[in-house]
Amino acid sequence: MSASTYTTAQRLQAAKRAFVTRRVLSDDMQGLTDLNHIPQSGDLVLARVTEIGHHTKIERIDGRKATLYEGDEIILAFGNRYAPDQFEALVPQDLAACHMVAAGGIAGLAIGWHSRIEMPTQIEPIGLITNAAGNVVNVADYKLPAHRHGITQISVPSVVVVGTSMNAGKTTTAANLIHGLTTAGHTVGAMKITGTGAGGDLWLMKDSGAAQVLDFTDAGYPTSFNIGIEKAKEIYPVLAAELMRKGCTAIVIEVADGIYQQETRAILQCNKFKQQFSNVLFAAREAMGAQSGASWLQEQGYLVQGISGRICASPLATREAADVLDMAVYGLEDLRDPAKACGIIGQDDYPSQAGIA
Repeated sequence: MSASTYTTAQRLQAAKRAFVTRRVLSDDMQGLTDLNHIPQSGDLVLARVTEIGHHTKIERIDGRKATLYEGDEIILAFGNRYAPDQFEALVPQDLAACHMVAAGGIAGLAIGWHSRIEMPTQIEPIGLITNAAGNVVNVADYKLPAHRHGITQISVPSVVVVGTSMNAGKTTTAANLIHGLTTAGHTVGAMKITGTGAGGDLWLMKDSGAAQVLDFTDAGYPTSFNIGIEKAKEIYPVLAAELMRKGCTAIVIEVADGIYQQETRAILQCNKFKQQFSNVLFAAREAMGAQSGASWLQEQGYLVQGISGRICASPLATREAADVLDMAVYGLEDLRDPAKACGIIGQDDYPSQAGIA
């Protein structure tokens, strides 16, 4: 059956649907706007793939990566993207041809990209997706309920994993720490509070033992880039409240990209965030970055518990960092050690010993 013989609802059901749209109820996708609408961040769009570029696959809502072909119809969410190793992209001002700038399902207009990667996969919007009432469907319509928003105090031990840049080893650090805390007896909650929507990091945290995993898409944002500093600061209370409501006894927080990225820096400079999450584990690629980042965090008032990340892949770089920093450098095996993992979140005893588990 060709796309032209489907009803609009059937056509939408048949399209390859991206991960960032996973909270949207399938039955709510009923219609399409014309091409005169101006897209907003988070709006769902049905688009046709016109030329395969860097992204040859789309991550589906179940996490499987589906191969893309020219002519495929896909469901994405419009969003901005910050990725120094890949694309810088903005939400376009119209529904003209644009790009798929993230495998997790971000549609945007790429304005620049890293020299080592191909041009972005090109797409042609067919229309914004509407519900039965004719309103454009946005991922924000499906965020965690308002009554769960906000926390007054974190009542469980926690640690923030932040780094020098994209691909510094933050998620790998967080995942191995989660494994160590889980082995120690904790019910671990993990949350990624900034970044670009994708399932890979969440699945890794889940596979590492996290009982609950959330990210900014659960707070209603396909990406956190350019949503506004105040909105970015509202994400972590929503997610932390939900993790504690679900019984987590320890929380690991990943803040994406590096401390120079605008939303990451603003959150780390927020006094309320500092008061709630004072323990930090810093991921770096080399000794100078580790020293610079750790010093900045200490100046902000954080308790930097140690260094980790891609630097630990090199024994030489690890020794260099240890020589210039008066703090521990944690390899992946260290993070998986339950005693060391509990020490990083400021807990001397195992949960089972302390009566938590």
